[in-house]
Amino acid sequence: MAVKVLLAILLCFFACESLVNAQDPAERRRFRFTTEAQLCKLDRIRVRSPSRRIESEGGITELWDEADEEFQCAGVGAIRNTIRPNSLSLPKFHNAPMLVYIEQGEGFFGMNYPGCAETYESQSAQSSRSTRRMGRRIGAGRTEEDQHQKIRRVRRGDMIVIPAGTVQWCYNDGGEDLIAVAFLDLNNDDNQLDLRVRGSFLAGGVPSEARREIRGSKSDNLVNIFNGLDQEFLSEAFNIPSDLVRRMQEERSSGLIVKCDEEMSFLTPEEEEEELSETSYSRRRGEDNGIEETICTARVQHNMNTQREADLFSREAGRVNILNQLKLPILRFLGMSAEKGHLFPNAQHNLHWSMTDHRMVYVVDGEAEIQISDDYGNQIFNERVSRGNMFVIPQFYPALARAGQEGFEWVTFKTSNQPMKSPVAGYTSFFRALPLQLLEQSFQITTAEAQQLKQTRRQHTLLFPPTSGSSFSRSRRS
Repeated sequence: MAVKVLLAILLCFFACESLVNAQDPAERRRFRFTTEAQLCKLDRIRVRSPSRRIESEGGITELWDEADEEFQCAGVGAIRNTIRPNSLSLPKFHNAPMLVYIEQGEGFFGMNYPGCAETYESQSAQSSRSTRRMGRRIGAGRTEEDQHQKIRRVRRGDMIVIPAGTVQWCYNDGGEDLIAVAFLDLNNDDNQLDLRVRGSFLAGGVPSEARREIRGSKSDNLVNIFNGLDQEFLSEAFNIPSDLVRRMQEERSSGLIVKCDEEMSFLTPEEEEEELSETSYSRRRGEDNGIEETICTARVQHNMNTQREADLFSREAGRVNILNQLKLPILRFLGMSAEKGHLFPNAQHNLHWSMTDHRMVYVVDGEAEIQISDDYGNQIFNERVSRGNMFVIPQFYPALARAGQEGFEWVTFKTSNQPMKSPVAGYTSFFRALPLQLLEQSFQITTAEAQQLKQTRRQHTLLFPPTSGSSFSRSRRS
C-alpha cells in the first residue's frame, strides 16, 4: 500500500513539473515576476535621477537605484556611461539582458560571445587616428596579426542588444564625449539571481577604498572578478607568470573607464557593406528557415534616428521609430524592445496604455508634460520632464504626453519583444469599434455626442498636432 501511495505522489510530482515546463516562457516570466518583484501598488510615480555617480579616469558611470519602488514594480535597472575622448569602458558583463542607446558621440563597441570564432584578422600597430578609418589600415609600425571577434562602429541613435553574461566594452575615438544609456531587464528569465544590477569587470573595477565609501548601495559590486581567485590557480589556469596575474587582479585608481595611453584603431566592416547586408536580410526575412542567423552572426545593432524608417510619421506632430523582434530577431529570445520618438513643439502623444509590457522612458532632449493614471483611476504622475530624466510607466497604466516649446525627444525601453498599445483617441481607438448605442448608454449622452466621441481625431493615430488652444506651461508641476 505504501508503495502505491509513493508511486502516486511521484506521478503527481512529474505531472506538475511537466505542466510547468510546458508553459509558455512569457507565462513563466510573469509568474516569476509576481513572486520576486514588489507588487505595483504605487501611490505616486516620480522622476528619477541617478543615485550613484562613480568618477573614473576616463569618464563617469551613473546608476539609477533599482530598489526604487517603480523600478522594483517593473523589474528593471539603468546605467549611464559618459566616456571621454580616447577613453575605454573596460570589459565587463552584467547579470541581465540589456538595451544600450548611444545618446551622443561615436566610437567602437565590442561584444564577445563564448564559443564563437575570431572571424576578424587585423594587424596590431602603434598608429595615430589618421591611420584608422572604417576597416582600412595604412602606415608603418605594423606587427603580428591579431584575431578577434567582430567589432562594431556605433554612433548617435544606435540601439545595441546585449544578452545576459555577454562581455562588452566601448572605446571613444571621437572628439566629444560618448554617452551610452543602458536598460537592464532584471526580471528576465536569463537572470536567476535577484533584482539587483550586478556588473562583473574583467579589468579595473571600483577600488576597495571607494567601495567602503559607498557600502550602503545595493549595487556596490562593480569589482574585478579575478580578485576573488588565488594567484597560483589563475597562473596555472592561464599558463602565465604570476606577475601577469598580479597585474590582472590589480585595483587601479582609474576606475571603470580608463584613459588610453595611445589612440587605438580596429578593423570594422565598411558602412556600405553593413547597409547592404541589412537590406538583403530584411528582404529575405519572411523566408528564414531558422538557420540563417545564429548567436555568432546575429544582428544586434539598429539606428533609431533614421527618418525614412519611421513607423509613425506626421508632418505636423513628429515621428516614432519602433524596434522589435521583426527588425532585430534576437529580441525574440530576450523579450525586450524599444522605441525612439520625437514630438514637435506643443504636439501630443495620444492617451494610451500598454497591453504587454512595462516601460522605462528616458528623455533625450526637450521638455514635455506627462500625465499617468493608475488602474484605480488615481493620477499618480503629473510633471514636466526634461533632458536626462527617467521614469517608469507600468503595464496597463494610461499615459499622455504634450511636448514643450522646443519639442520632445525620448527613448522608451520595454519588457516585451512584441509590444502593443491601446490608444484612446484616433482612428485606431477602441471607441471607434464600439456601437453608438453602447456609447450613449455608457456615458448618458446624445447620439450626436456619441458620434462626435467616436469620430474624433479620425485622421490621426498616436501623434496629434498642436491645437489652437494648446500651450506648454513651464511653471506647472504637480
